[in-house]
Amino acid sequence: MPVLNRAELSRTGVIFVALLLAICATGAVAREFRAADTQTEDYPTVQALRYMGALIAERTGGRHEIKVFHSRQLGEEKETIEQTRAGAIDLNRTNVALIGNFVPAMNVLAMPFLFRSIEHMQKVLDGPIGGEILNSFEPYGFVGLCFYDSGARSIYNGVRPIRSIKDLQGLRIRVQQSELMSQMIRSLGAEPVEMPYGQVLTGLTNHLIDGAENNWPSFVTTDHYKHAGHYTLTEHTMSPEVLVISLKAWQSLSAEDQTIFREAAQRSSRFMREKWRDLEEQSQLKARAAGVSIVRDIDRKPFEDAMAAIYTKAAQDPAAATLIERIRKVE
Repeated sequence: MPVLNRAELSRTGVIFVALLLAICATGAVAREFRAADTQTEDYPTVQALRYMGALIAERTGGRHEIKVFHSRQLGEEKETIEQTRAGAIDLNRTNVALIGNFVPAMNVLAMPFLFRSIEHMQKVLDGPIGGEILNSFEPYGFVGLCFYDSGARSIYNGVRPIRSIKDLQGLRIRVQQSELMSQMIRSLGAEPVEMPYGQVLTGLTNHLIDGAENNWPSFVTTDHYKHAGHYTLTEHTMSPEVLVISLKAWQSLSAEDQTIFREAAQRSSRFMREKWRDLEEQSQLKARAAGVSIVRDIDRKPFEDAMAAIYTKAAQDPAAATLIERIRKVE
């Protein structure tokens, strides 16, 4: 073994210290971040997460990468949210209704008939209100990165076409594991059944439920349309998806890398919207070709009026009431 002289040892020490300083200055500890999504591999949100990962890998010279676990590989949304909060999962794409169990502002975005249109929703989320909401996550163990589109949710079932509230009477309708969503369906006269997304197809097949409520792509890509042939465009909620990173993972990043993650997330949001529009159109065409009965022209006012008690309850929280009013005023 060669013996280093004092000068060589000194040079080696200087190089080692320089490398340590470079790593500390850049936060350059290479890491693979785990991202959870319950949707299938080709779904727009999964594609957006992969796109974000590619941007981050490029911007960090391969130091940071995102590995996307799709198709509920890490569990249902309720489970993955809890794991993300604990830091066991790094990134999570979830619907606002479910994360609303932890972050109060999310419940406002899930309120029925809050947004007048998809354009109204996008204007709210892309503006100051959306930024403020994303910045409200940190006290609850998350950092909000961006919103993804999720279209409008409507009611579908395998029993009969829904043309009025009366037609919902007695139907067992699956909802997300959210008290707000249960209240909404109960207010319409149906029986809410809280059930994980991955169990809905089995529920429809075995007649444990009569129907559910979701957007066009979720209705079609999961084969729900094969067992629930009546789709009514109630468009009762236009709640978006949200991408969060665990506070633990966020704090492990340097300030420079945090900026890279935020910018990559925002770019992935724009990427996702383009993919979403295409899939939504394809899903409608596929449902129509399969003979799904689509009820478009309904009087939504009775549905909206049925939500009065939900809004009265929300108004008891001054912060929620203020946020609802601000959203409604966005033109």
